[in-house]
Amino acid sequence: MNKTLAFVTTLALSLNLMMTSAQASDDSTLLSLQTRWAEVNYQLREKQQEAGFVELEQQAKAWIQAAPESAAAHIWLGIIKSTHAGAAGGLSALGLAKEARKALETALQLDATALDGSAYASLGTLYYKVPGWPFGFGDDDKARQLLEKALAINPDGIDPNYFYADYWYEQGDYQQAAKYANKALQAAPRPQRPLADAERRKEIAALLQKIERKK
Repeated sequence: MNKTLAFVTTLALSLNLMMTSAQASDDSTLLSLQTRWAEVNYQLREKQQEAGFVELEQQAKAWIQAAPESAAAHIWLGIIKSTHAGAAGGLSALGLAKEARKALETALQLDATALDGSAYASLGTLYYKVPGWPFGFGDDDKARQLLEKALAINPDGIDPNYFYADYWYEQGDYQQAAKYANKALQAAPRPQRPLADAERRKEIAALLQKIERKK
């Protein structure tokens, strides 16, 4: 092997090792955030929950600083800020929701299919949960477009189906809401996210009860 070929081979191997190491780091950070987010969102209350969300936001920002081109990092910053907004309520909620929108839009620019289209699902949810003009940026038509894009990428996922069911409930179409809620219940379990799955199924069951009362 001549020196040039040897150098190219060594360089390729080094780059491959660096990429593998970076991916492993991203995967580890992702799992850590997902696990802690479920604990903060579902198990903590009031001041402890507020502190938990702030800590998670700091971790997500650190991930973005380390890997600015990681769509997953921006998605999780958006998810954390949007759920923080929902828990906080009041005047601070809209500011957090706007920051969540910015993070999710950045993720879409980087890789719209990352994490099975989670940016579309989370952004769509923001658009139907946030008040419309003049108080906020809410837009039901845009929400539907985004949620349908999420389902096109991940048609059998628990989250996009639940969010779409909740969207239709908010729109007063209880037949569509029941259809997608039941589909969400049929989603395959996510082995690395048992708490999130269990709590999401409780939310789906509660939504189905509300739908039944409307019939």
